[in-house]
Amino acid sequence: MLNTVYRDALKKREEARSIFKGEKFDRIIQTARENWVDYEPQKKEADIAGIDSSYNSTKFQGLELWVVTGVSIKSDGTIITEIHNQGLGQPSPELETQASKMEVEACASSVDKADLVVLDGSLYSQFLTRQTSLGSSITSSIKKRNNVVFISKTSSARKQFERLGAVAGDIFYYNHALKRPGFSKIFVDNELGPGKVVSYVYARLRDSTPLIKIELLGSGINENEMKSLLDKLTKNSVGGYPYSLKLAHENCKITNSDLSRLVSLYGLANEVGSREVLS
Repeated sequence: MLNTVYRDALKKREEARSIFKGEKFDRIIQTARENWVDYEPQKKEADIAGIDSSYNSTKFQGLELWVVTGVSIKSDGTIITEIHNQGLGQPSPELETQASKMEVEACASSVDKADLVVLDGSLYSQFLTRQTSLGSSITSSIKKRNNVVFISKTSSARKQFERLGAVAGDIFYYNHALKRPGFSKIFVDNELGPGKVVSYVYARLRDSTPLIKIELLGSGINENEMKSLLDKLTKNSVGGYPYSLKLAHENCKITNSDLSRLVSLYGLANEVGSREVLS
């Protein structure tokens, strides 16, 4: 079977390579370069809080042991808030929704305690969650001081180059177009309707560091405001990524080893099926 797959891959190799070369690719790359605003961020003092959440679970004998955590932490290690939930059985609501709720709660408790609040992930995910109340809650928190942004290292959005026949995400083409610091021209997305307008850019804080996607609620954001935001993020960044978000991720992540310890604490380590799932 695998030999057949390999032969088919060889036949389709040139088609796949067309994503990385050819007239269409060159046209998109040129457009990406034209959209780019060169800017070398200057380190600007700012008290930044990073927010992230994590969840994990294991199943055996019809049971599910699950845990969800959320944290808001500053670049100096000061924890603003820690939230967690765990249980044995069917989680309700689902774990992803619980994690989103914790991020919203952490955001609400942080906006008055930091100059800038940075959430890991996308604002879109908060608006598109099954619980519409979460979208309303995050909107209220953002509008309180207008100091909340969302940052992600990956993105599948392909809105900017789809008219040019793009098959990959926008971030793919910006990554191939240039390695200089700066940001793409501000893109305003109105598709989610009134009150859910999202403005975003792809940015690079330092030369040859990975791109990040920065999302903000609302429109009317100008380039000078974006430069000021990058200045604040650069002050406490590592490898082109906000250090507070790295701390948040490390503080809240739930590994399989953590689950193994929980299985033992719950007294389930000797139950049939527990070892197989966690190994």
